[in-house]
Amino acid sequence: MDIKERIAALSALGQYLENLNENTRTKLHLQARANNNWFTPENVDTALKGIIGYLQKDKLQEWASQYPIKDQNKKVGIVMAGNIPFVGFHDLLSVLISGNQAHIKLSSQDTALIKFIITELTEIAPSFKEQVFIKERLKDIDAIIATGSDNTSRYFEYYFSKYPHIIRKNRTSCAILTGNETSEDFKGLAEDIFLYFGLGCRNVSKLFVPQGYDFNSFFEGIQHYQGITHHHKYSNNYDYNKSIYLVNGEAHFDNGFLMLREEKQMVSPISVVYYEQYGSEDELKSILDQNKEKIQCIVADNWPNSQPFGNAQYPEVWDYADGVDTMKFLSGL
Repeated sequence: MDIKERIAALSALGQYLENLNENTRTKLHLQARANNNWFTPENVDTALKGIIGYLQKDKLQEWASQYPIKDQNKKVGIVMAGNIPFVGFHDLLSVLISGNQAHIKLSSQDTALIKFIITELTEIAPSFKEQVFIKERLKDIDAIIATGSDNTSRYFEYYFSKYPHIIRKNRTSCAILTGNETSEDFKGLAEDIFLYFGLGCRNVSKLFVPQGYDFNSFFEGIQHYQGITHHHKYSNNYDYNKSIYLVNGEAHFDNGFLMLREEKQMVSPISVVYYEQYGSEDELKSILDQNKEKIQCIVADNWPNSQPFGNAQYPEVWDYADGVDTMKFLSGL
């Protein structure tokens, strides 16, 4: 398949996903939930919406035109994460658009959804069966893209260092508040925090606020997410973290479904968001620079290279995890 054929097939996949019939959608929801209790129908549908956005024909054409695609058919291993639905799809898409083979090691937490995508794609374009392979072990490959935690990244670096590689570690996202936020800003920020239960690297887990910031407007603005505690796993995390803070006498704010705790660390537990006060923009810039290797994206109203409130979980196809250009890497193999 040449690049035009690949784009046509992937665009057709996007159209198919956009028009899923209710029986197929319901079956997919059930399979996803059976595979991973965090994968609610709402979150699966949100992730599907993101994939459909990637697969717009004009976007794929614009994206691909930026790279010297050579159809080199290299064997690229992909170690997928499973923290949120379809999280490994962008790597798969990048490998296919770049004219290479995808040799996929699925996460045990997200097998049903990725297999569904591959099945539908190969039905649309059977030629992709020669480019997509699911593997238990990755060997005889030419390059590797591996996503995991700080701990698993050390394993990846040990075993895959001899190959050209992209190895991703833990990252999280943060938001900058000034005190001038509107109710709509907080409504968007609530999505940035709670979508996927806070499990994604693009979820906001840290707030930077001015000295003496009043959180009342923030709590009022996120109140529409109070039903999140109806999910038993989230509720269990909330109850556990709350009990730890109460037993240890650790200061925190609590609105009944989210806790705020002042902390310099970037990555917070589920049901908790950390906050840190800043005295000036220069001080904030310094803090962000010190933590740049842990930050996936910044949500703010007016800050360089930031995302608007509510947009953290909706990257474009040319937005890359960890700021590493996957397509540049693949087209240079």
